[in-house]
Amino acid sequence: MRFPRSAPGKDTGWSWQSNRGLVAIPIAFIVVITIADVLAPQEVHLGPLLVVAPALTASFGSSRLTALIGILATSALFTIAAVRNSITTSNHESQLASLIVISAFTVFFCRLREQHSAELRQVRSVAEAAQRVVLQPLPPRIGPLSVAFRYEAAADHARIGGDLYAAVRTRHGTRLLIGDVRGKGLMAVDDADLLLGAFRSAAHRELPLRALQAELEAVVSWGLARPNRQGPDAEESFITAALIDVPDREAHISVLNSGHPAPLRLHDGRVSTLSPRHYAPPIGVLQPRASCAEPDVFAFEPGDTLLLYTDGVTEARDGDGRFYPLADRLPLLVDGEVRPVDLLGVLREDLLHYTAGSLGDDAAMVAVRHDLPGEFPAPEPEPAPARCKVAEHRQPPA
Repeated sequence: MRFPRSAPGKDTGWSWQSNRGLVAIPIAFIVVITIADVLAPQEVHLGPLLVVAPALTASFGSSRLTALIGILATSALFTIAAVRNSITTSNHESQLASLIVISAFTVFFCRLREQHSAELRQVRSVAEAAQRVVLQPLPPRIGPLSVAFRYEAAADHARIGGDLYAAVRTRHGTRLLIGDVRGKGLMAVDDADLLLGAFRSAAHRELPLRALQAELEAVVSWGLARPNRQGPDAEESFITAALIDVPDREAHISVLNSGHPAPLRLHDGRVSTLSPRHYAPPIGVLQPRASCAEPDVFAFEPGDTLLLYTDGVTEARDGDGRFYPLADRLPLLVDGEVRPVDLLGVLREDLLHYTAGSLGDDAAMVAVRHDLPGEFPAPEPEPAPARCKVAEHRQPPA
C-alpha cells in the first residue's frame, strides 16, 4: 500500500494545553518592558505597553491565567512607579487605573469565550451521541465480510448530517445500504433516520431487492408527506441510495441503485465501476409502486473488496476546481490485497491531501472484503415482477 503525504488538520485553535510554552512570551514581555522603562529617561514612559501582556495571554490561555498575567503586569507597573518615585503622580495613577480596567475587561471576555466553548463542546457531544444512535457504527466483521467505515464532515465542527450507511445480517448473507439525503440540517438527519429505520426493520426478512426498495419507498414517501415538515426544501426532499445483497457462499452480489454513485470493486489490483444498466429513481421522488428497477448482478469473489461512498467523495475539488477522480486514484493507492480499514485510511489521507483538507460536502465511505474461500455456484436471477406500473409523481398533501 502506498500512503500519500498527510494533509494538515483543520483544527488550528489555540489552547493552553497545547501551547503551555507560550506563557513565557507575556512574562518575558513584562520583564523587558519593566527593565527598559526603569532605565529609560524620566520623560520616556513605556509602562502603558504592559497592557499587551494580558491581551496576548487571552489568545491562548484561560481566564485564570489571563488574570494572573494581568496582576503581574500591574505589579510591574507599580514597581516602575516606585523606582521612579512617581507613584502618587497623576500620570502613573492613570496608567495603573487603565491597566487594571483593561485587564479586567480582557479576563471578562476570556471567561465568556470559555463559557461559549463549553457550550459548543456540549452541543458537539450531544450531536455525536445522536449520530451514534441514527448512524450506528458497523462491526469490523459481518459473517464472512471484513467491514470498515469512515464519515468525514465537511464543516469543522459538524458531527452529523444526511449521509448514511447500514448493514443487516440475514440467514444467507448480508445486506448493505449506502445513501445520501438531499439537503442538510436536522431535516436531513430526520430523513436519514427514517430510511435507516425502515431498512433495519425490513432487510432481515430477505425480501427480493425490488420488494425491499418498494418498502423503503413507501416508508420514506409517508415520512416526506407529513404535514409538520416545514422549510423551503420540504417538498423537494429525496434520498439517493444503493442496496447491495452479498450472499455468503456465492461469487456475486446484487445491486439495486437508486440514483446513487456506483460502487467500486477491487479485484487483483484492478478497479471496476459497478454501474447499473438502468438507475432507479431516488427514494422519495415518486409515489410508491411496484419497482420497475431490475437489480444488477456483479462478480464478487473471495479477496475482492467493495467500496461504497457518497458524492461527497467524488465531488470534492482541488484548488483548481477539479473533482476527485476516485476510480483513477484508487489503483495508485492500493498495491495488492488490503484490509478495508487500511484502504479507507489511505483513501481518507489522499482525499484530504487532494482538497487541502477542505471538503465541500460530507463524505461517507464503506469498504467490504469477502474473506470466505471456496467455489460458488452461478447466480440465479430474481423472479420477474408480475406487474409493473408507471410511477406517478408524489403530490404534496393538501
